Amino acid sequence: MESDYQFGAMLQDLRELGYVEGKNLVIEWRFADGKYERFAGMAAELVQSKVDVIVTGGPTATSAAQKATTTIPIIMGGSGDPVSEGFVKSLSRPGGNITGLSSITAETSPKQLEMLLSTVPRLSRVAVLVNPTNVSHAMVLTSIQAAAKTARVTILRVEARTAPEIDQAFSVMTREKAGAFIAAAGDALVRENAHQVAGLAIKHRLPSVAAFRGYPEVGGLMSYGPSLSDIRRVAAYVDRIFKGAKPGDLPVEQPVKFELIINGKTAKALGLTIPQSLLVSADKVI
Repeated sequence: MESDYQFGAMLQDLRELGYVEGKNLVIEWRFADGKYERFAGMAAELVQSKVDVIVTGGPTATSAAQKATTTIPIIMGGSGDPVSEGFVKSLSRPGGNITGLSSITAETSPKQLEMLLSTVPRLSRVAVLVNPTNVSHAMVLTSIQAAAKTARVTILRVEARTAPEIDQAFSVMTREKAGAFIAAAGDALVRENAHQVAGLAIKHRLPSVAAFRGYPEVGGLMSYGPSLSDIRRVAAYVDRIFKGAKPGDLPVEQPVKFELIINGKTAKALGLTIPQSLLVSADKVI
């Protein structure tokens, strides 16, 4: 899945920089498995273990690490808007002990809405699947609502905190007559349950878009978000921290490349014709 690719890629990049796990590198892995309430305890454990650097996989994990330490360097694997989320003072001069990558999800999400509108005829009601415990999702929802107002589309906020609640969320979408949905970006819950989300989307005949390429690879209609090649830059931050750099002096990097992945088989199953404009700009069509 997506996270496996990211972790493997990070290890490979660290090896290329001269760090080999078990030789000159020790990694204390922690996984919340979509249960955000675990983050605080895991962050405290890492601080007590006196690790040299903490790498986080999303804004909620970053928030937990931020509360646990103001001295150990924290590298964000992705944050929708690290300034508004309170992680850094500015992108160019973060200050404090946090730096890393910004996925600028608030700017990506309106583009996802635009793609759905171009793909689904007469689309008027779009659900946004959010995790209310994710600190970036309020901002993502606001950006989609602003774009939807211009397009005269009604946005339905639908929540899910756990895998069982994902099933309930689809019942709400069906009851509220949503014509498609967007999985709000930067959330481990959807990434780790991508098969479930994609399967329910087909079952309920709901065209959908997410931010990570693993979604269409397991049956979702499409994904649009930062390229994984950008996300892999985390290793370079780790290297610079190990060599004495201060996180507050390392600028937060924004995505350079965005990927569009389309599942043609799913489009056919939903009775949709993907516009040629999307097909020609897609990085991959499954």
